[in-house]
Amino acid sequence: MTAHVRHGTETPEPAPDITSALSLAELRAELRVQVQATAERLQFTLAEAISIAALQGYWASLTERLPLRPPPRAAGELPAPLAATARRLGEIMAPLPVAHAAYHLSLLYTGLLQPEWRAKHGVYYTPPALAERLLDQAEAAGLDWSKTHILDPAAGAAAFLVPAAVRLMKTMGSCTPAVAIRNISARIRGYEIDPFAAWMGQVFIEAAILPVLTLARGRPDCITVCDSLKTENNSCFDVVIGNPPFGRVSLPATQRERFSRSLYGHANLYGLFTDLAVGLARPGGLISFLTPSSFLAGEYFKNLRAVLSREAPPVAIDFVTARKGVFEDVLQEMVLATYRKTPRDKNGWRACAAVSFIHPQPDRPAAPEPAGCFTLPREVCAPWVLPRHAEEEKLAKRLRSMPERLEDWGYKVSTGPLVWNRHKSQLRAEAGKGQIPLVWAECITSDGRFIFRSERRNHQPFFKLGPEDDWLVVQSSCVLLQRTTAKEQARRLIAAEMPASFVAAHGGVTVENHLNMMIPTVTKPAVSPALLAAFLNSVAADRAFRCLSGSVAVSAYELENLSLPSAADLKRLAGRQSDRRKIEGAAARLYGVDSAP
Repeated sequence: MTAHVRHGTETPEPAPDITSALSLAELRAELRVQVQATAERLQFTLAEAISIAALQGYWASLTERLPLRPPPRAAGELPAPLAATARRLGEIMAPLPVAHAAYHLSLLYTGLLQPEWRAKHGVYYTPPALAERLLDQAEAAGLDWSKTHILDPAAGAAAFLVPAAVRLMKTMGSCTPAVAIRNISARIRGYEIDPFAAWMGQVFIEAAILPVLTLARGRPDCITVCDSLKTENNSCFDVVIGNPPFGRVSLPATQRERFSRSLYGHANLYGLFTDLAVGLARPGGLISFLTPSSFLAGEYFKNLRAVLSREAPPVAIDFVTARKGVFEDVLQEMVLATYRKTPRDKNGWRACAAVSFIHPQPDRPAAPEPAGCFTLPREVCAPWVLPRHAEEEKLAKRLRSMPERLEDWGYKVSTGPLVWNRHKSQLRAEAGKGQIPLVWAECITSDGRFIFRSERRNHQPFFKLGPEDDWLVVQSSCVLLQRTTAKEQARRLIAAEMPASFVAAHGGVTVENHLNMMIPTVTKPAVSPALLAAFLNSVAADRAFRCLSGSVAVSAYELENLSLPSAADLKRLAGRQSDRRKIEGAAARLYGVDSAP
């Protein structure tokens, strides 16, 4: 410690001021935030500089007659070898069709951004095969390129506007270059919040019409830099097309009010864009969107389904069969759908949409595999039941006519009440006074058995009840079912009966929230818990659920809306004993499917 000397007397250094220490901690935290923000800006600057160099090489290889459109910001300085490599990459792209070159060059830009930022803002650009397929859908629905006004409200690097410009040019015949440029500017429109992505999109549109562009004096102005969700509804477009960003978002009060008709609970960006598109399309116009499939059945999207059902029913729906490898760094089940802005009439007319499956492959057109038609449910909020394979057309149709649900069988569905990481201090390794068993998802085995266990990291078998924890206690027998399963798994429904004897022996249990609970609402439900669990574990019930589900979540809402056969018919065919083989056969017969996977 340094000593202070005053009038010949040594005095100790004053103790540090606590307020100053707190200020230092706050300053250190602020510096960390600023360093992170600076790193993000530097990464953006680097991504833009490399992409500009690549587009300079690309454009120079296409033409020497016209300069490259200036970027929105001056390019940062790159080391000479890095700049040369980027320009060389652009040169290699030049012989490709413009849509394919645009895709690879835009992936260069997005691939250099921080993954967390890309995920937060939904920046994932569309492969050319899917963009072309969605345009084909719109054409099949009657889109006339000779007079179409098209908008992409999330244009990105113009994945949809580039092929749209190519198709539009083919309808112009022998008009002068100046007229062609004016047509492109007037009839192709994009909104994009990222100025750099908008610039790339403009460059790619110009590359697509380069033969005309070199003969004309002006250049098209197609993409407006703006936030689409803050624009006014101008119902003048013949088709609103695109791949909107997706992901949960917190909305300011004004936007939540604007989109309130399509919201229920959490807002998702692609749901907002879908509602926006309905407002932007003219009466009789089309909305053609590539989105996740979760809106088809999820409770959070029930009001959006109601908007589409009432105002813009679907005319075509394509399922992308693969979740992996379609979009770079994304694992997501996707659908391409086209809707027509035509309200239901007073008699409750319901649209019939063509359903297909596509198996995208790199640099190949997406060939659809037809799977029949889909008719909207009479209840506008209800989930849309659709086949998930071409051979399930008859099953989906049968499901839409089956009247019974779990409520009719005498059950309600709840999510396990315990969010364990909010109660870490109450988890116990051994039984003791005031403790009850904690039932985890691993207690439900893949072959449909209930085994009380806690084998995963941080899991403990018992829970110490607090003074206000009565609501966490489950005191009745029920059927438990895992809440998260993937499309690729052999079964989406994995259920088991939690025996009444187990619950009674401990005076109650608590159930973790990665499980659904199907709890009897009457003393003697129409179907016993044992029979219900065995039925849900059947191949037929699993296939039926897949026609309903649109995400990896097995939600209570979807389970409550699962189409079921008559309870009396199930008991008549399955018998009173829980014979797995007999129940499997009964379920297959009632759903009209083969019992084999």
